[in-house]
Amino acid sequence: MTMSGAIPADCETSSNTSAGETMKTLSDLDFRNKRVFLRVDFNVPLDDAGQVRDDTRIRAALPTVRYILDEGAKLVVASHLGRPKGKYDPKLSLKPVAVRFQELIGRTVSLAPEVVGPEVERLKGELKPGEILLLENLRFHPGETANEEAFARQLASQIDIFVNDAFGASHRAHASVVGMVHFVAEKAAGFLMEKEVTYLRKVIEEPVRPYVAVLGGAKVSDKIPIIESLIAKADDILIGGAMAYTFFRAQGMEVGQSLVEPDQLPTASDILKKAKERGANLYFPIDHVVAPSLKAEATTAVLESFPFPPDVMAGDIGPKTIAMFRAILNKAKTIFWNGPLGVFELEPFSKGTVEIAKAIAAAKAISVVGGGDSVAALKKAGVLGQVTHVSTGGGASLEFIAYGTLPGLEALE
Repeated sequence: MTMSGAIPADCETSSNTSAGETMKTLSDLDFRNKRVFLRVDFNVPLDDAGQVRDDTRIRAALPTVRYILDEGAKLVVASHLGRPKGKYDPKLSLKPVAVRFQELIGRTVSLAPEVVGPEVERLKGELKPGEILLLENLRFHPGETANEEAFARQLASQIDIFVNDAFGASHRAHASVVGMVHFVAEKAAGFLMEKEVTYLRKVIEEPVRPYVAVLGGAKVSDKIPIIESLIAKADDILIGGAMAYTFFRAQGMEVGQSLVEPDQLPTASDILKKAKERGANLYFPIDHVVAPSLKAEATTAVLESFPFPPDVMAGDIGPKTIAMFRAILNKAKTIFWNGPLGVFELEPFSKGTVEIAKAIAAAKAISVVGGGDSVAALKKAGVLGQVTHVSTGGGASLEFIAYGTLPGLEALE
């Protein structure tokens, strides 16, 4: 295999059993006078003052919230925030989230002082149709991430209907996503969950071809299942970011100080072998923006061959790679993108990721983008509104593409 081209393709599509096809949606249920537990993903970034810095995930849940309230339900909303590891942490309280949620929904949002307990039970019991109770951070309780049955039963107490609209948390088999569902009479997917599943199915079941996947980011180890899945499904897989250099090293190429995962070299070799056997097109950078260090003031150079000098590291794909990737994307009819192609936060290494974001937006294709860094890159390129679907869950979207289902979806079926 030469890195200037791709492994010859003879790509056959393989189809998965549809996840979520048997789950109920909001229109299937009667919410009138029912007490509803709505799992959302309000895991939003906070600024230095502790205020919500980006309310995208809150806004994404509003159609589901409005529908349930308009149908006459009593609404209990629940989310996690950060990783408090089962203990109360005032910096990770949902108080600022409650404030922003109330501003956006235009109704009073009462914040419970805890996740479960006598006071929470009282507040649940006193809810009237059209009212909202937001539980405190689910992960303040160790039973959440442990999917503890007793905690799940407490969450389900007094609840008539469970609705999951937290796609971004549905790859976790946690109590509020999976465990409590067994103790509630009715269950359904929210509008956001339904939308995520609809678009992600388009890229794993019968994608319009050519189907091109773009994978970046730092670590091969984070992407092994999805690469192995895409080898059987995508026509072309474009690999950039630091993860590419583990593949180069696996083939004996000297990459200087570029980030390499030594423990993943056998895995990278195995992926290359599988791709060749299955006839999948894997494309890697053919030129590289390098520097002695990855800093904003770095002096860069472009290298087109190996070995790299021992004192430089790759920070971005070069202009020839941008042109090669763009040409492939221009012909695509379906695109899935996860992970930046370089250290795009720093100006000397931002061009590759920004140009590929623009190419994906310009393509006459169904384009699905997942992962916080990829979304930030779309914003930086000024094309956020020009892709078909931006997934609210990076890890969840990767797992869905890799396995065709998620624990949270299976719990709804």
